[in-house]
Amino acid sequence: MSGKRLSMRSIKEVLRLKWTCGLSDRQIAKSCSIARSSVGEYLRRAEKAGLHWPLPEGMDDSQLDALLFPVAPLVCSGAPRAMPDWTQIRKELKKKGVTLFLLWEEYKETHPDGYQYSWFCEQYQKWTGKLDLVMRQDHRAGEKMFVDYAGQTVPMVDRCTGEVHQAQIFIAVLGASNYTYAEATWSQSLPDWIHSHVRALAFLQGVPELVIPDNVKSGVTKASRYEPDLNPTYQEVATHYGFAIIPTRVCKPRTKQKWKSEFKWLSAGSWQDFAILLFSLSMNSIPTFRAF
Repeated sequence: MSGKRLSMRSIKEVLRLKWTCGLSDRQIAKSCSIARSSVGEYLRRAEKAGLHWPLPEGMDDSQLDALLFPVAPLVCSGAPRAMPDWTQIRKELKKKGVTLFLLWEEYKETHPDGYQYSWFCEQYQKWTGKLDLVMRQDHRAGEKMFVDYAGQTVPMVDRCTGEVHQAQIFIAVLGASNYTYAEATWSQSLPDWIHSHVRALAFLQGVPELVIPDNVKSGVTKASRYEPDLNPTYQEVATHYGFAIIPTRVCKPRTKQKWKSEFKWLSAGSWQDFAILLFSLSMNSIPTFRAF
């Protein structure tokens, strides 16, 4: 874990995402913009302190800090500890239901004096970073929803004045099934961005574990490869619905292929080709593309 400790608010968010949303350490690390080893360390400390979510009523930040970071006794160094077999661990991780935490527990059973979980995760990440691989993106059902605006707009004509407005196209794509929801809004402003999410979730009749936006200004105030800043309102929506927000990495087009393919499909040809568009006759309404 890095020398700079997170705020109690961020640590509480780590615990919520793990124990309420059931996210992996890697997903929590991306959502909170911290190292995965730090996530493992905070969770280990919380479990050791006997904490659970929600936290006990009346517990303030100072009490939580005392439970998570007690004064540690000095430990004398002993014999060299056994090193894990990273190649075998990587093979085991490909099996269904196997996690790095389970493999670490097996390692500790074999080597009780072995390394702790935070070191285990950090060293495995360093080892995999030396491999020259291109990761294939696998999506579990209900895990991810990718959201963004299409580059092409739709001209909307006011029947009374004849004035033409350009409507923005919001698109949400489920990672596993490619099930797509799209709708037109007047702008990419924060209210339209938030309401589009609400309508998309209502249409899908469910909430994914993760929402992946493409650094839209309405949702991500500061795009960063390591520490993106989320709009507070957008973060409150995520807390209300119980999902985590993980913006795409800057300058990493491979992470955007899921919804970019859907946007290309929507942009190809003329908009009049979509027979399933449901247009409202109200002059103040705009179209909604249900599903494809």
